[in-house]
Amino acid sequence: MGTLLTNRKKFMKTFLKSKIHHARVTDKNVDYIGSIFIDKKLLDLSGISEYEKVDVINVDNGQRWQTYVGFGEEGSGTILVNGGGAYLCEVGHRLIILAYEMTDKLKEKPKMILVDKSNNFLNYL
Repeated sequence: MGTLLTNRKKFMKTFLKSKIHHARVTDKNVDYIGSIFIDKKLLDLSGISEYEKVDVINVDNGQRWQTYVGFGEEGSGTILVNGGGAYLCEVGHRLIILAYEMTDKLKEKPKMILVDKSNNFLNYL
């Protein structure tokens, strides 16, 4: 019986790693090949990396999509939605941006940040 317990496989789970709460869309570009550009300062504060896959939830209309992240100018407040995602939001809409990690157990509390109407960092959640 002891060998059965020691040979058990660890199952990977998907946990929330990072969240940017109520970021406002500053611009959108349907003709760009996908992605969302986010102010680099917000990415650093939230722990989201360039080219990382994220879920984007539009608080104002309920739309939800996945894309990858590109760096926006640091300190600019940029939230630029590109490609197909641009059809799912309008400038000024509030977004929740989520990133995840796969692991066998939660290692630390997710980095979750709240921003103001100009996408300036307010506090950790």
